[in-house]
Amino acid sequence: MDKIQADCPYPGCFFCVMKEANPSKRRASVLKFFRELPSQDDDGQVLPISGLWNTAMAHPNDPEFINLGIFECMAALIWKGLKNRRWLSHDQNIYIPYYAAHVIGSYTMNMEEFAERAVRAGVITPLVELLRGRLTWVEQRVAVRALGHLATYPSTFAAVADHGEVLELAIQLASSSLEIVYSHFYQFVDRRLGYHCDLLTRGMGGAEMESRKAEEWASQLQCWSLQLINCFAFKPEFLHDICKPEFLAKLPGMWGGLVNENSPAGIGLLRTICQSKLGRGHVANISGVIEALCNIARSSDDWQYMAIDCLLWLVQDPSTYHKVIDKIAPALIDLADISTLGDYKKLGDTIVTVLQECMQQNGNSRSSVSSHTREEIDELLSSRQKLKSEKNMPKEDLHIKQAAALVVKLEGNSLFSSGNIEGAATKYSEALALCPMKSKKERVVLYSNRAQCYLLLQQPSAAISDATRALCLHSPLNRHAKSLWRRAQAYDMLGLAKESLLDAILFINECSQSSDPDLSLRQNKVPDYAERLVKKQMRAAWLFRASSLKHGGIHCEGDASDAFGQEADDSEWETVSESDGENDERREADDETEWKNGSHWEDVYAKS
Repeated sequence: MDKIQADCPYPGCFFCVMKEANPSKRRASVLKFFRELPSQDDDGQVLPISGLWNTAMAHPNDPEFINLGIFECMAALIWKGLKNRRWLSHDQNIYIPYYAAHVIGSYTMNMEEFAERAVRAGVITPLVELLRGRLTWVEQRVAVRALGHLATYPSTFAAVADHGEVLELAIQLASSSLEIVYSHFYQFVDRRLGYHCDLLTRGMGGAEMESRKAEEWASQLQCWSLQLINCFAFKPEFLHDICKPEFLAKLPGMWGGLVNENSPAGIGLLRTICQSKLGRGHVANISGVIEALCNIARSSDDWQYMAIDCLLWLVQDPSTYHKVIDKIAPALIDLADISTLGDYKKLGDTIVTVLQECMQQNGNSRSSVSSHTREEIDELLSSRQKLKSEKNMPKEDLHIKQAAALVVKLEGNSLFSSGNIEGAATKYSEALALCPMKSKKERVVLYSNRAQCYLLLQQPSAAISDATRALCLHSPLNRHAKSLWRRAQAYDMLGLAKESLLDAILFINECSQSSDPDLSLRQNKVPDYAERLVKKQMRAAWLFRASSLKHGGIHCEGDASDAFGQEADDSEWETVSESDGENDERREADDETEWKNGSHWEDVYAKS
């Protein structure tokens, strides 16, 4: 290629080519550059490739380079790196396969036409070689990203699927990605490859920054593998390969972590699987997956609606109904007061209708449903009838019922203050039976108070159920601070770290925005008890936790307590300081925001 500028030290410099003012000359020079670059061995080749990487991310829908042969060039460069290790180790060429695969992924993520051009350019086979681990996990990450984009489009999916090992490789990578990144990079600071560190931090950080970015990239490697698998899961012929019990059992635990919260990860794939009858049959056979789906459906997870979809489809399917109804019905009943969840309108009504129809359609096989489940569903249906009848009830009668409920509630408060927790729980149950269904604010308080009783009675499952009902009744959904905190503690008692962590974080967020003096953060400081729980659950839900335990602990910057704060004595962390608790005990009962003349103890996050 002719030199463009006399003062440039690199013949045929790509950056000089791009400065050419004449559009036709520039296109001709770029075309020549793409054709000749793979056969050249000059130093400094990584510079134009990194420039193309930047351009592809900034302008992924620009067809100029697509029409000039960028896909053919990138595919050839990946092949060169795979076949010529001497060239790969020379200068900074080690970066080139990574950048080349990233460029392919960026240009194919939005435009099906570009994906078709990429397939015709022969990019799939070299990407599959990277996916197989021919280089390192860093290249696997960008390869699975690119293949996931190509598999998204109907016109290019078959080309990806024709490489029979792609699905199996993606399943293996989704299952092992966290351990791969931990053992090959995170664990030993002094053994990290220099170019990995450079790619992770762009030379802007030390070992601590590298470790944080490695966690993010490990999560992306797993989530992008799941996205690729998800493309196959829409095709029934691939479900048998995907729905292996050992893989399905792992999916609920693949959640992306706080570093990649925008990915539906494992729950997204489960939702796709549950859309088909064949997939539902496999999922229904794994009790651990059903239990996890119920936990996610009850939680404040961003992907709560996906879990609810799965549960509804499973109970609506006659072939899976009898296997799952006893496990799923309690979760759906807890969620029956949801009005709107994202794009889902009147979701609670849908849940009630589905449960009612299931009981009617399976009337002849009611023996497959436990008596307890039947009673709970009947109670739910009765409450809906009660709500309908209240619409025709005189206001005076509703006020009388509300006043009666208030009296019983205050009796419960008194019993709670005297230490009679069981008696208080019973009174709150009586108050709920009296309280009008339309009095949502009052019912939120009653459910939340009873959840606190169940916590102190060491009944975490019952506490989760009541706290969830309070959160579903509350407006906005999942934002009642006291119920979030009580459910966070209940999840902690059951060892459900992720769910506890999400609720604790939301609790702190609600406190930061609250005008309630009992909830608002004092001097903008997160309460010590909340901070301790968050740190504890961050350790327990850490993406690399299982890998670090398997490989004998963390060998990086400090240890787990350094990463997430000093280790607290988890057996003794309390929920309020003694002084706070004493002040609350002395405070007059007056909670105007929740229920006129309401109790004082419900303002305390916990009394343990």
